[in-house]
Amino acid sequence: METYVQLKARHEKEINAFPLGACFSKQQFEEMMTKWGLTVNDTDKILSIGYGCYIRKSDKEAFNELNARHKKERADAIAADKTGAGYIYQMFMYELANHEYCITFDLEPTLDALGLTYEEVEKDARLKRGLNKAKKEYLKNYEW
Repeated sequence: METYVQLKARHEKEINAFPLGACFSKQQFEEMMTKWGLTVNDTDKILSIGYGCYIRKSDKEAFNELNARHKKERADAIAADKTGAGYIYQMFMYELANHEYCITFDLEPTLDALGLTYEEVEKDARLKRGLNKAKKEYLKNYEW
């Protein structure tokens, strides 16, 4: 079973390998379209996926399948952690640090990154246990 960091890294590698373009200027847009063998007038052949990113319409199904598989793999990893002390703990530790919980004491960015709500964590003993353990360990290791 992959750790949270391993799964996250693999997903990132797969997204980076996917033919998507990001552009924030006219020049970058032209370069993206040229790379895809399109002209700047072929805007009917691309889709915006937000945040200045685009995919070709022909890649839409593959992109949706990739995202659905990633979502399922994350859900399966959470479901496989029967106590909250494995994958769940790892994901909370990583995201607490990544969102500087030691400075803000705000859980919302961590939960948002994981696609979770406070209510979901409160209702699931494993999630609650993993989060509490991660908060305790994370803050214990933070030097005040």
